[in-house]
Amino acid sequence: MAQMLARAFIHEGKCAHAFPRFTFERRGAPVVTFFRFDDKPVRERTEIYYPDCSVVIDPRLAHSPVIFEGVKPSGILVLNTAKLVAEEYPDNLSIIGAVDATGIGLLELGSPITNTCMLGALARVTGWVQLDSILQVLKESFAGRVLDRNLRCAQRGFQEATIIAASSEEKT
Repeated sequence: MAQMLARAFIHEGKCAHAFPRFTFERRGAPVVTFFRFDDKPVRERTEIYYPDCSVVIDPRLAHSPVIFEGVKPSGILVLNTAKLVAEEYPDNLSIIGAVDATGIGLLELGSPITNTCMLGALARVTGWVQLDSILQVLKESFAGRVLDRNLRCAQRGFQEATIIAASSEEKT
């Protein structure tokens, strides 16, 4: 997901870098991925301890206090959850966004794969990258029915993301 996101930013003329940190190398093991972008070359290659945005793909973690560790005050949180309850999250976040990426993945892909749906949600919640750039990267990465399904996942993630401006409790 982070590599596709980096390619989408590059399509828009920005510089981007993404890399993962693995714990155990097995399916389902926790993975943390770091992503940086800028208008000028990204030279720093270290982990990010105080992110501007945190994306939580595992719906079991959507209500865990660990997801707030290090997120900057006025940061952005994007969650894979079917139910967003603003009161459960710190009020110092500027934006909280959520989408039922697992549900969309099950409907569109027949599997709880959430990456492309979360890319769409991230584009909508942050406004940092255009959905068209993400769709272009998907077209470069997939073909046939797999492409069609992932395009629908990204589009639905974008369209169905719920956004709460935490400071004003305003929903969109």
